[in-house]
Amino acid sequence: MKVVGDLDYVTNAHARSLAGGGTPTVAILINNITGAAFAHVAKGVEGAATLRGWLSLVGTTGDDPERELALVNLMRQQGVAAVVLLGGAYDYDEYQLRMARFARSLDAAGSHLVLVGRPPLEGDVPATTVDYDNEGGAYAMASHLLSAGHRKVLVLPGHAELTTAQGRLKGAQRAFEAYGVSFAPDMVRHGPYDYEHGYEAVEDSLRDGLDFTAVLAGTDVVAAGAMQALRAAGLRVPEDVSIVGYDDIPLASQLTPQLTTVHVPYEEMGRVALRAVADRREGGGGRRKGSDGDHLVLGTHVVVRNSVQPPARRV
Repeated sequence: MKVVGDLDYVTNAHARSLAGGGTPTVAILINNITGAAFAHVAKGVEGAATLRGWLSLVGTTGDDPERELALVNLMRQQGVAAVVLLGGAYDYDEYQLRMARFARSLDAAGSHLVLVGRPPLEGDVPATTVDYDNEGGAYAMASHLLSAGHRKVLVLPGHAELTTAQGRLKGAQRAFEAYGVSFAPDMVRHGPYDYEHGYEAVEDSLRDGLDFTAVLAGTDVVAAGAMQALRAAGLRVPEDVSIVGYDDIPLASQLTPQLTTVHVPYEEMGRVALRAVADRREGGGGRRKGSDGDHLVLGTHVVVRNSVQPPARRV
């Protein structure tokens, strides 16, 4: 009974399906079901699950770490084959510790935790991570702006406590360092990955008299908001201000001008995540932290379109 308590064991209505050949179910936990990037990952997971005859459940976290933890716990009680968490993690010690505890509890119940688009949990935790070169993509994107002659770049990386935003900001900072250009902290505006933040961040920066010739947005949606704010202020893109995004969702090629951005293979990440779970089940669950299949990193690359040109005045 001590082992049962240590593993935080719970009885559940679906345990027999895990042990005895019922239809496996994978739970996909997504920040915002309307977010295009997350939707593409979910599409990849669901498509790969369907090919194997698995069922898929989707839950939304609403950008709330407590709700995310509650949903992981609920899925654990429901006896799903795997819980797939999409998007950046929260950089809180308590959150990391509780998530590691749930990962061990899922593992003890024959289930598995998969992290997609976020760093692996620290320590010897039975979880699979499917990530992409987040920091490298931001480094390449910032380098593209710097090579075009931009030195005063407004950076909108995302929420400061989100690991995705931290990686994108770090990548941009590394690029500035590599080019020998000082990086000004007052050129960073943190906020959510939505259209409104892009619009308001640019609007506020212009009102405050901040001098910038380019905007490095944390997502394509943020870039769309920033682009509209520039237009509302009578500025042209890219003639007056260049803009770049991140994600390469369909919106990027639908904007005018078409957006230069970083391509992330979101749908493939979803497929890889499901395959990792299926391989683990079919292989008897033998793989653990430290094996080759536990941390997979996919590449990113810059997609050059029409939203960048050299600054109108050299800085």
